[in-house]
Amino acid sequence: MNPAEDYIFNQPEHYRGILMHLQHIIEKTLPEADLKFKYKIPFYYIGGRPCCYLNQSKDYVDLGFWNAAHLTIHLEHMTTEGRKMMKSLRYTSLEEIDDAILIAVLKDAFAVKHKKFYK
Repeated sequence: MNPAEDYIFNQPEHYRGILMHLQHIIEKTLPEADLKFKYKIPFYYIGGRPCCYLNQSKDYVDLGFWNAAHLTIHLEHMTTEGRKMMKSLRYTSLEEIDDAILIAVLKDAFAVKHKKFYK
């Protein structure tokens, strides 16, 4: 197991379920994404560049996006709380995750990274 997966599996059960679901959806939606462990949290890289990250903090899990300023859809579901450049989808429970919104945002983030639409 790599350190990024260790991070996910070592979280309390409630957050581990959220993180594992997000990991599954990310890897299914963006199979070219490479899971790494950077800045003490799991980061997904595409083409050698950061795309998004997973972070359990306080009482929630953030799925943060590196180039968030260029995202174009579902911005109303994102939080910037105390950050200028990053935006994230924030979840406190597994039931809060809307897979359709999550997948659409991931595809948008991929399109931003590659200047093309992901099909």
